[in-house]
Amino acid sequence: MPADALVSAALTLRESLRPLLFAEPVDYVYQPLDYAWAPHEAYLRRFGGQTKRVVFIGMNPGPFGMTQTGVPFGEIAAVRDWMGIREPVGKPEREHPKRPVLGFDCPQSEVSGRRLWGHFAQRFGQAEAFFKDHFVANYCPLVFIESGGRNFTPDKLPAAEAAVLNQHCDTHLQTVITALKPEWVIGVGAYAEACAVRAHEAMNGSFKTGRVLHPSPASPAANRDWAGAATKQLVKLGIWE
Repeated sequence: MPADALVSAALTLRESLRPLLFAEPVDYVYQPLDYAWAPHEAYLRRFGGQTKRVVFIGMNPGPFGMTQTGVPFGEIAAVRDWMGIREPVGKPEREHPKRPVLGFDCPQSEVSGRRLWGHFAQRFGQAEAFFKDHFVANYCPLVFIESGGRNFTPDKLPAAEAAVLNQHCDTHLQTVITALKPEWVIGVGAYAEACAVRAHEAMNGSFKTGRVLHPSPASPAANRDWAGAATKQLVKLGIWE
């Protein structure tokens, strides 16, 4: 079963990343695969039980998404109401006072996740219809937070730290691809696309790679009409009609 392989791969990734250390400006590192394992496993088992045509890859957890729910791009309403997942969420070992983990009680909304899952819900209706041929994973499961509370993304890590992190995350991504056997691996944003291309090269892959615009509110293009832009990109690639 692909779901069993995904769960095993996530546990392996969790343990392999546990000893890693990161220098300033990173001050706190959250590991949702630890404290939010229950909803993450529920997501993998509920929606990762069969091979997929398309796997979307994100970069790492957003502060009000996977950080809170354990699900990639895990905007709370989408995970709870659309996917039907609401499992217990604990706390990271060290928690920044400005970035508490409140699980499904978190009042903030993850804009990127709201746009991503909202678009899929509008296009496909039920979650099961989307996940029949699609899946969403994150490349890196770690949350990096600066001392002042600001989110720090893995694309800004020093080369030496990134190399060690990427080694483990690349292995995990390749395992996910092997389990799900997608025709397409689509990066949500340029960073994730580069990760997909690395996997393709390492695996001599039969799958194809591509990119959609990241739905972050930091992107002016995404703020104009992310759903329309992403749909056009997927139609142009021949993934959607």
